[in-house]
Amino acid sequence: MIANKKWLAIPKEMRKSLLSNVWCGNCSDVTTITGFTVEEHNFGIVLKGKCKKCGNDVARVIEED
Repeated sequence: MIANKKWLAIPKEMRKSLLSNVWCGNCSDVTTITGFTVEEHNFGIVLKGKCKKCGNDVARVIEED
């Protein structure tokens, strides 16, 4: 998968930071994304998963430079 290769090309510490900096609309707070998938997006890649706190669906767009 191209999206997964792009995700893995990001340095490990940066990936860790991105995973723990996702907005949850249900909690109205920043959370950690769990059980996520990596998908292609027009602007880069999108992580789609669940909020660690409440289990609500969350997503994070990671734009390409």
